[in-house]
Amino acid sequence: MASQLIELHQLGHRAYLPVWSAMRELTDTRDETTPDQFWLVEHDPVFTQGQAGKPEHVLMPGDIPVVKADRGGQVTYHGPGQVVLYPLLDVRRGKIGVRQLVTALENSVIDVLALYGVSAWAKPDAPGVYVDTLQGEAKIASLGLRIRRGASYHGVALNVDGDLSPFGRINPCGYAGMQVTRLADLVALPAVHQVGDQLASALARRLDRQLVAVSPIKP
Repeated sequence: MASQLIELHQLGHRAYLPVWSAMRELTDTRDETTPDQFWLVEHDPVFTQGQAGKPEHVLMPGDIPVVKADRGGQVTYHGPGQVVLYPLLDVRRGKIGVRQLVTALENSVIDVLALYGVSAWAKPDAPGVYVDTLQGEAKIASLGLRIRRGASYHGVALNVDGDLSPFGRINPCGYAGMQVTRLADLVALPAVHQVGDQLASALARRLDRQLVAVSPIKP
């Protein structure tokens, strides 16, 4: 039964680099007894560039640092008001395929948005989640994964109520002119929302697993 459990760690507001380092350390030191974990976090402003990321997609970073990460995909932005969920899973032990995990991540975002009456969809040729706005189609969640030693890290970022202007300094996910939106522009959110918890619960359901809340870790 233990293998069906996923520990939920609420990290709060953290800088990107220490969390990334902690994800890699957990992945590199895993053994058969290491529990699967979800990390929920909001990052300080940062642009992250995927392994195959092209520098020309970073237009005007200004005072926001650019980090070359070891995930898939191109450049994206993380910052306050964005829910980031990192699934740190032994995919080999759990018999979870990469495509299955990507689909589960996208569908969990779609599930959460549906709770707020927002219709959303994924696109096979451009990972992430998209919605309709008055300006047309816009991306509301970005996705990037890394599988190493049979385990996953990195994950999905859902724009909730943060400042979107930094996306104008990049070609989001490598697409010039891509529109980006946030949940707060689509619906009236309560001052204190539970979007992060809802996202973690939705992903656990999609993976047919059970969440167990634990004390915060300190990466």
